[in-house]
Amino acid sequence: LVLHRLLVYREKYTRQRKINMVIGSFFSEVGTELLRRTTALDAEAAALAPALRVRADWTERRFREARRAAGEHVCRIGAGPDDLVSLKFFFCERRAFLLGLLGSPNLLEHESFTELLWAVFHLADELAHRDDPGRISGTDRSHLENDLRRVHLLLVGQWLDYLQHLRHEYAHLFSLAVRLNPFDPEASVEVR
Repeated sequence: LVLHRLLVYREKYTRQRKINMVIGSFFSEVGTELLRRTTALDAEAAALAPALRVRADWTERRFREARRAAGEHVCRIGAGPDDLVSLKFFFCERRAFLLGLLGSPNLLEHESFTELLWAVFHLADELAHRDDPGRISGTDRSHLENDLRRVHLLLVGQWLDYLQHLRHEYAHLFSLAVRLNPFDPEASVEVR
């Protein structure tokens, strides 16, 4: 019985590591830049930013506080024509990568990341099906802003989970993620 539990635990741990590797590749290729872009479109981002300036000395409690602040955040996305066109090309350039993520059977076990991925795909598809997202009606723009809001809020939560994982498992990757923090205007990739 003890051996069985140990094997089950090890298998679960191995699966979770694989899932986190996929999530890490998502943030490396798409997520961090997408978070930077959606944050720039959020008129209320300045109110949330101080709570999300992750530092190397953050504790479990500090991550919980950040999640609470993100959950209470009222996001007001305002996307102009140039923003929508830029996002369309951003997604077009990364479509193959995003489709590749769907091929990972491990993702089915990670509900919140799967939900984020579907929201990102929906937004990407909405933009891809518009010939010129820079020339759309106000109603259509509002629809896309709602999709952007959903992506942004899911992305913030998943980003915090991912950083907390890195803090425990991969200090060197955590250090880089902190230096690339889209909520910190003073963040710099250079080690200071």
